[in-house]
Formats: sequence, C-alpha cells, structure tokens
Amino acid sequence: MKPKRIAFQTLGCKLNFSESSTIMRGLLSEGYEAVSHKEDADVYVIHTCMVTAQAEKKCRAAIRQVKKRNSDATVAVIGCFAELKGSEIAAMSEADIILGNNEKYDLARYIIEYASGKKKILKPGMETRSLGYIPAYSSGDRTRSFLKIQDGCDYFCAYCTIPLARGRSRSLTITETMNLAREAVKTGAREIILTGVNIGDFGKPNGEQLIDLLRALDKLEGIDRLRVSSIEPNLLSDEIIEFIAGSQKFAPHFHLPLQSGCDKVLKMMNRKYNTALFESKVQKILQTMPHACIAIDVIVGFPGEQELDFLETKKLLEKMDIAYLHVFTYSVRANTRAGQMEEQVPVFVRKGRSRELHELSDLKKENFYKKNTGRTVSVLFESGKHKGFMHGFSENYIKVKTKYNRDYVNRIIQVHLDKIDVDGLYIHQ
Repeated sequence: MKPKRIAFQTLGCKLNFSESSTIMRGLLSEGYEAVSHKEDADVYVIHTCMVTAQAEKKCRAAIRQVKKRNSDATVAVIGCFAELKGSEIAAMSEADIILGNNEKYDLARYIIEYASGKKKILKPGMETRSLGYIPAYSSGDRTRSFLKIQDGCDYFCAYCTIPLARGRSRSLTITETMNLAREAVKTGAREIILTGVNIGDFGKPNGEQLIDLLRALDKLEGIDRLRVSSIEPNLLSDEIIEFIAGSQKFAPHFHLPLQSGCDKVLKMMNRKYNTALFESKVQKILQTMPHACIAIDVIVGFPGEQELDFLETKKLLEKMDIAYLHVFTYSVRANTRAGQMEEQVPVFVRKGRSRELHELSDLKKENFYKKNTGRTVSVLFESGKHKGFMHGFSENYIKVKTKYNRDYVNRIIQVHLDKIDVDGLYIHQ
C-alpha cells in the first residue's frame, strides 16, 4: 500500500518551486495528501540545490532533519544535488530515493517501487543525456505563480555547475508556453513570475525570441501583473526594456547578474559581457523607468580576484543607482574550471569582501526606499500574518506592511509611501 501523507521541502531557485508544485499536483491526483515538511508525513521530498557549498550543506541538513521527525518515513531527494552528487547522497542512511532532474517527474512510480522492496533507489536522470522539457508552474500560493519558461544553460561560466545539472538550454514554443500560462491563471494568482535558468535564451530552439513571448503574455487575460526574473545583461535588449517600460502589466523590476565589476575577472569567469555593457543596461532602465527596482547578483572571492579587482567592483556598484545586491561568496564547485584554478582567494578574505558588499546593499536599499517616498504604488498583499501585520510588494518590489485585514489578501491596494517603520518597511495605515 503506498503512503498517503507527503511533504515537500524546496530549496534554491524559483524554478525549483515551480517544478515542486507541478510534481505535487501529480501526486495529489493520485491520492496523496499534502502536509508541511514540519509535520509528520509518510514521504518527505527534498528538492535540492547545489549552486554554492552553503546550499549543499542546507540540503544535507534537511535530509537528516526530516528523518529525525519520522524515522519510518521514506525520504526522496530530487533535483540538482541529487543529479551531481547522487552517490554521496546514497551513502547517507537517511536518503531512500535519489532522483536527478529527469527522473524526479516520475517520483510517484519510484515511491511505489521503494515501498514494495525497501531497497535504496539511485537514478541521476541525466546519465543518458536524453533531455526533454517538462513544463511547470507553481500553485498553492494564491498571490503569485512561478511560470517556468526555459530550462538549462549553454553558457558554461567558470564557476557554475548548472549546465551539468540541468543540461543545455531549451524551451517550449510561445503557443505552448501561453497555454501553460493560462493554466497558471486558473490558480487564482494575481501575479505571474517568469522563471528559468537562462530565460533570455527563451525560444532559441524554435526560432523565437523572448520579446515575442513578452508581447503575447502582455495580452494574457485574468492576470494583473507579470514579473521577469533574473536575465543575463547581454540578453536584455533595449527593445525588451522599452517594452516593459510601456507595459501596463509587466513590473518595473529587473534582476541582473553582474558577478564582478572588474572586466579582468569577468573574462576569467567566462561571462558574455563587460562592465560597460552592464552599466549601459542599468542606465537604459533608469532612463525609461526612473523608479525601477534593479537588483544585482555579485560573486566575491572568485579565484584570482585581487584586492584592486574587488575595489573596482565595489566602486562600480557604489556609483550605480541600484536597489540592492544579492552577494554570493565564491565556493569551489567540483567539475568547474574555477575549481581547478590555482589562485584561490583565502576564505577569510572572501568573507570580508562579502561583509563589505552586504553593508553596501543595505545602504542601497535604504536609499531606494527613500527615493520612492511620496509616491503612490500598487501593492499586492499576501495572506501571511506576522505580529498582527500582513505584507505585500509594490510593482517595483518595495515591501509594505499594514495591520492584518483579511479583505486585503490577494488584492492590489493603492498605497501612498510616506512612512518607514522601525523595521525599515513602509507602513500603510
């Protein structure tokens, strides 16, 4: 008899969340009952990430924690960590089923197989490299849905394992993606977030382009707001920026991976742009959308990054009018060119540089919020309640809080930004 209570714990990127939700919907249709990963369950599913050493550490900890919660439960480990380090996970006594990025969509079959024999299952699905494309979108959060529009990456940056874990870039056609988007609308979400590994590459296998998908989505009925997630700066065309600036649905919110503000380091990383191009994209966004939120990814401590290289990065970030940073401390990833480079930066130096950029990010975010004081924005409020308050985000990703009001849940409310509370958030009274 197959177990009934199943719990997902999803780590890592928004793409993982869209895929977890899709896999869960399939399991629910087969009679499983969804519960929180903090509750007692018959099956725990850990959807993993291993973009950094810290992400890998969190995955291992999650595997151990759920088995402690219920020692009789079946623990399935799926996704990128399972793909690249399946044998290591299989050596963990707590892990019962280990499925890579191809095989994870057949989770229901493997749960039954494991239940019948209690023999550990190890299936890193890309061993054969027979990659297809599995469409996905998230449901369950009434406020927003993560819509997968692309998977894989052809870039092979020196520090990154994602092409090894997810394969080459691929996507559906615009027609097929629009059909999926219409399904996502039916979840009741007011906002759709486009996600993938390298979404700027959308359409390449089919002779289509991302801008054409954006134009089609802009006409999508039943959705109030669309948001583009991380996009490579060399793939963010002026045409896309100008289109978003003129759209009534696409949010003025950009997430751009810079990784380094030093051209020498960018070349060592095998990135596809230089700092001049990156800076021109930021300027173009702000020219067309002065209050746009621009979030930037940056890696500190890449092998060979000298102190002057880091200072060059910091100087570039200081002068750009951005909203905040996502700072990643470089960690060695197996089977990458960066992992084999000789000039590894000492860990204590990496951590020091990370602290400096986190402090800069806090300052940038404070200035961005102040820049928006006096404006009226549209805030989509979420259902969560914390200390009597609920929270939501504006179109340009400013977080706002207000006293909990059930009537506000999943509604877009006009909010005048005039008061920042002690926690650094705007408060709507």
